[in-house]
Parts: sequence; C-alpha cells; structure tokens
Amino acid sequence: MTSNAPPKPAAKPADPRFSSGPTKKRPGWTLSALEGAALGRSHRSKAGKAKLKEAIDRTRALLEVPADFKIAIVPASDTGAVEMAMWSMLGERPVDVFAWESFGEEWVTDAKALKLDAALHVGRPYGALPDLSKARKNADIIFTQNGTTAGAKIPDFDWIAADREGITINDCTSAAFAQPIDWSKCDVVTYSWQKVMGGEAAHGMIILSPRAVARLESYEPDRPLPKIFRMTKKGKLDAELFEGATINTPSLLATEDYLDTLKWGERIGGLKALHARADANANVLYDWAKKTPWIAPLAEDERTWSNTGVCLAIVDPRVTSLDEDAKAAFAKKLNDLLEKEGVAVDAANYRTAPPGLRIWCGATIEKSDVEALVPWIEWAFATCVEAL
Repeated sequence: MTSNAPPKPAAKPADPRFSSGPTKKRPGWTLSALEGAALGRSHRSKAGKAKLKEAIDRTRALLEVPADFKIAIVPASDTGAVEMAMWSMLGERPVDVFAWESFGEEWVTDAKALKLDAALHVGRPYGALPDLSKARKNADIIFTQNGTTAGAKIPDFDWIAADREGITINDCTSAAFAQPIDWSKCDVVTYSWQKVMGGEAAHGMIILSPRAVARLESYEPDRPLPKIFRMTKKGKLDAELFEGATINTPSLLATEDYLDTLKWGERIGGLKALHARADANANVLYDWAKKTPWIAPLAEDERTWSNTGVCLAIVDPRVTSLDEDAKAAFAKKLNDLLEKEGVAVDAANYRTAPPGLRIWCGATIEKSDVEALVPWIEWAFATCVEAL
C-alpha cells in the first residue's frame, strides 16, 4: 500500500524539551552555573541568608516589583504560596474565585474547604474564561493570570476595580516574567521558579502589596494556621521572612540555580526581552495554527491565547468523530511519535484537558526549536491519520 504520509522532516529541534514545568533550562546552561552555591551551609548563616536576599533583590529588579511591595521565598512551590495567602488572609469579606483550568479549580476546592463566603466562577469548556465582569468591588478576588493546562490567560486587568475594597490574589506562576503584571491591581502575586525562568521545583515566591500587608496585620482568621502559612508575629508582618529568612529549610543549590537564571534574564535585556522571547515562540505556533485546518488553539478567544503554555486541540473531523477513548489514544500516539523521534518530549495535553498538544514557549525556549518542531507535528499527525 502506498503511504500518503509526508516524509520525515530533515531538521530537528536542537533541544526537544517542551515540558510545561519543570521547564527547559536557560540557553547555554550547564552544571557549572551552580558552582557558587552555598552548599553545606545553614540557610541562617551569613552566606546562606545573603544568597536568599540576593534572590529577592534580583527578583524585584528583574520583575519590576514596586519598591513598597514585600517579597518572600516560601515552601511548596506556587501551590504553597497561594494556599499561604488564602489561609492567612481570606474570610474577612466575600470572595470571588475565578477558575478555568485544573490548577485554578484547586482554589475553588480550597475556598469550599475553608468555608468562605465565596462566589465560584468556573469557565467552561476548557480554555474559556468565566465572566470576569462579575468581580465585585467589595469582595476579595482569586484568579489565575495564565491557565497552564488550558492555554488561556486573562486579556487585561481592567475588570479589577482600581478603588476595590478587597484584596486580589494572582496565581501568576506561568505568567511571571512572560506577561505584564498590573501591580496596581494585584495585592498578592505568587509563582514558582520552575516555569518561565527554568529554575528548579519546590520553592514558591509570594509578593505582597501594602494593602495585603495591612490585611495580614488587621485580620486574624478563626482557623489554626500551619507553621508554613504564618507570615506574622504578634500581629505584625514577620519582616525577616521578606529579608532572606525562610519558614523552613530551602535548597541553597536550587537558590543558586534561580540566581543564575535571574542573571541570564538581566544579561539578555531584562523583562522586556523575556516577554519578547515568549511572544515570538508562541506566535510561531499560533501563526501555523491559523493556516492549518486540523489544529486550533484550545482557547477560542485570541485575546486570551497564552504565550507560555500553548495548548492546541485536534479539530480534524476524522479525529473529533471518534469516541473519547479513541481521541485520547490518537493524541497519545501522536505525542509518542514526537518523543520517539527525539523532537518533542513532555508535549502532550494535560491529563484532564482535551486531547492535543501542550507546548511550552516560555523565555528559555529558542524560537528556532519551535520552528523546527512544526513540520514534525505535521508529519506525526499525517502518520497517525493514515493509521485510522
């Protein structure tokens, strides 16, 4: 039988790692980048605290955090940072929770567990944002700036009232360093090292506005707080936590790696350059999808297309007409082919998302690698369709 599948492309991406977290290390990274780590030292030692303080200071400079905001390194990645804020700060007033993908829906679960007076706004289907206009001026707000598993971001911050009475908690983990943050509309911003900057996992960052600090110092929740959630001492902000002290023991090896990637961001031109790299990478895929009838962004509204975790759905009728198990099997076969050929690893859709591709396009990815990947996706799709 004659095959109608195209021949394999000649060129491959120089680096096939397109995982959405932990993500690819910065260009040129080697283990030698960690040689200055304060290994074997206490995180409370002068050397250890200096490294942690440097990480905070470089974060402020590169992310362009306002001078009156507080920054701390906290346990348990972005998840720990968001839950620290929710447990410590919410309950004083009603809460609006906006979610449209799997991790944002965890904050819905937490809001229920904490028995908050919460209005839950959940976007459906995957990739569709809820009605952001329902945000109440007198309520606290929790939202995810960029939905990693749905490939959808908020289009702007206009829906948050400038004269709001509540505080806003922005789960910014796959947007920080890739998308603009309106600091005037954000009171708590959280992220983790292993996303846009390609750092190592397990550590989270929490950034607090003066309004958030005021909430911490004026409101005492009626729930017991685990040690890793405590940001105050005797009713006042624990200032040491925002100067390099940490609640539990951090990895100084991972800290050195984070410092290395912050320095790389500074070298290439700062925040503007990081944003531009992510935009350029994502646009390769979106431009291709616009002229390719069998694939489309999972998020239908172009204003919400993510520039980091680009999620693409297979929309060819030969696939969409299959039952759900067969659709999933088709997407798995396509991704297995890409991995077998060594052109894309960890590029499959998130396990609860519709079958397709999730290709990381953050700043540590090279545009040339995304460009080289596209013909391979076309080849893999044609190969899989031929086998139906």
